[in-house]
Formats: sequence, structure tokens, C-alpha cells
Amino acid sequence: MAKNRTINIVTLGCSKNIVDSEHIAAQLKYSGFDVIFDSNDTTAKIVVINTCGFIGDAKEESIDTILKFAHAKTNGYITHLYVIGCLSERYKKELKQEIPEVDDFFGVNNLQEIIKGLGGTYQKDLTGERMLTTLPHYAYLKISEGCNWGCGYCAIPLIRGKHKSVPMELLEEEARKLADKGVKELMVIAQDTTYYGLDLYGERKLGELLRRLCRIEGIEWIRLHYAYPAQFPEDVIEVMKNEPKMCHYIDIPFQHISNSVLKRMRRGISEEQTQQLIDKLRKEIPDIAIRTTLLVGYPGESLQDIEKLHQFVLKNRFDRLGVFTYSEEEGTYSAENLTDDVPQEEKERRADFIMRAQQQISLENNEKWMGTRQKVIIDRKENGFYIGRTQYDSPEVDQEVIVCTEKELILGEFYVVEIYKVDSYDIYSRI
Repeated sequence: MAKNRTINIVTLGCSKNIVDSEHIAAQLKYSGFDVIFDSNDTTAKIVVINTCGFIGDAKEESIDTILKFAHAKTNGYITHLYVIGCLSERYKKELKQEIPEVDDFFGVNNLQEIIKGLGGTYQKDLTGERMLTTLPHYAYLKISEGCNWGCGYCAIPLIRGKHKSVPMELLEEEARKLADKGVKELMVIAQDTTYYGLDLYGERKLGELLRRLCRIEGIEWIRLHYAYPAQFPEDVIEVMKNEPKMCHYIDIPFQHISNSVLKRMRRGISEEQTQQLIDKLRKEIPDIAIRTTLLVGYPGESLQDIEKLHQFVLKNRFDRLGVFTYSEEEGTYSAENLTDDVPQEEKERRADFIMRAQQQISLENNEKWMGTRQKVIIDRKENGFYIGRTQYDSPEVDQEVIVCTEKELILGEFYVVEIYKVDSYDIYSRI
């Protein structure tokens, strides 16, 4: 393939895919390509689609996107189409047969093959280099790949393999490079961040890693995502409590609370242990914002299980909460051993039941911020207002702070605001 051409990288799915696309883009840029991201208005003749294959809706979105660009290739708008990522890893053979317009398919964890296949030259000394697709003042830091837990519903170990931690020194170097680019906020991510280090060092090392990241000049906020609740490392709580750069925020997917459902899900944790962890987090860090996700409609889930989950949400009053409906994924434990016995309409009813409770909780949680002053980072300006976030909110997934001011604010900078109005999912403030 000729060099010095423009490549359009279209990224679907989670923040882990965003990081993968950013690494690929840095390699391609070094090989002489111009790289743009997620563009529909472009003359780029080469398109790379980084797919998601986690749940049914995500797979459908990935296939629809591939078909759209395959149609564009047939009609001469683009000349080359490549598909990478989770969907390609899992269904490469089937996709090749069904969508022959695609020039090649690549899976995950094979960056060198992808770069070579696109006509570039892989450079090992570019490890940690990225072309950011996020706003310039924040970035995701992926600290490991894969997962060892084998939850009953999850296909990630089938797609991305066993847990593999990135050495601390490489992560520190990558974080420094991000700070040099102007990044002030790091979102620490992985399929399971709390497992970090066990494969490399013989023990969990997330706490130490976070301490090291806190020492990097230029980084002002660090927040933790995708923390698996089973065998949660206690030292992480101490780091979050004592390190000023650590946001008092944690994304920790509990999925359910009923012991019978947790057992069938193979989560490795009980209702009692879950509640103990929540209580400890809130005791040690009283203002911590806990974000969680729940999964309803899992095989065998009863109305009693849903009511128990409802009471769990009412009791713990999570700051941020999302609900997914169960989607049977071939090859997983639940697909092979359990019967998907909850109708889709009932799954959605259960999800709505939980989210209605959460909406009222979110409003009441926000009302406690009335009249307080909070530090916010400004993400953008929109319709005459500045939009920012507190340390209790992660970008893209959480609520935002609308800042009313006639002053010119600098995007990516921190300001102190006073909150004067709230609703369930937004906060209004003045400088």
C-alpha cells in the first residue's frame, strides 16, 4: 500500500478500544500516514474499524458500521477497508465469508500484524506513544489486558485472553508522555484493574502503581475504573484516602446482590462481602462517589432476586448507576450451562424498575451539593455555557456541571464553582 495517505480510524465500544486505536495511530503516523478519527466527512480512502464484540447491541453496531463502509467501498468512496478488535478476533472466519469487501481482518493483541497489514513499519521504541482521540486534558491509561475471572455471562476472556499486566515502568513512562502532552487527568482502566500485578509480581500491585502515578508532575487527577469487587486490595483504599491526586471516585461493577444469582454468575463474592466492601469504602472515604453497573434478567433470576436488588440500590444510594439486560453470548458458561429463561420484555421491565429508583436517588444525591463550592475541570463550551466535571464524575459516562459565567474560561483548566441548582443528572453552577 502506498504511504503518505490518510487513514480514518473508527473506534467502537469501550475506553479500552480507544487506547488501542490511539496506539495504532501513533505507529501509523510514524510510518508516514495521516490519521484521522471517526470521521464521516473525509476524503480518506483507507478505513480501519476497531470493533466491539462484548454484548449483542455492541456486536450489532459493529456489524452495521462495517456494512456501511463496505457499501462505501463498493461505490468507490474508499479503496481499502480493514476490521480489527474484539468482533474480528471472535468471528474472523464468519466475517470473511459474509463481508468479502473487507480487505483484511485482525484481532486484538497483535499490534505488529495490524501495522504491517496496513503498510506501516512497527517500531518497538514507540511503545507507550499515542495519538489522543479524547480532549487534550484527559486520557485513559490501560494497565492490563484480558481477564482471569470467567464470569458466567462474559466473553472477554474468550476474546482477549487471560489477564496480562503491563509492567509498572512502562505505565509510568506512558503516563509521563501523556503529561508532557498536557494531560492532567488519568482514567486508570483494564478489564479488571484490581487484579493488576498478580501475574508479574506474584501479588496485587495496583496500590503501588497508583502511588507512582501520583508522583508524575503535571497529572492532577487520577480516577479508578473497572475495579472488580472480589478480593479487593485493601491498600487501594488507603491510597485513595491519602493521595491528594486520587479522585474520590471508583467504578466498581457489582452486577447483582442476590447470593443465588451471584453464584450462578460465578462472581466469586457474596452479598455479605459486597456490603462489607461498600461500607468500608464509605467509612474510610466518606465523600467517595461509587459508580456501579448491574445486570438483570440473568438465567434463573426471580422476582424475589429483583426485589433484593432493588432494596440494595435503595440502601446504598449509589452516586452513579447503570443497568444492563442479560445477553446470551456463545461460548460463555451461562450460554452452555444455563437456560436464558427471562423474556426480553421482562428484562427491560426489570431494568426500568431499578433505574426509576436510581433517578430519584440521583436527584437527592445532587441536592446535597446545593450551595457548596466544588473544583471542576472545564471540558468544553456549548450553547454559551461552559461544561465541566467534579472529581466525582468521569467523562462520557457521568453527569456534568454547567458553569454560568461571563468570564472567558480556559478549556482543560480547573476552577472553583458554587452550585445553585440541580436536577437528577446535571448540576448548575457559577464561578
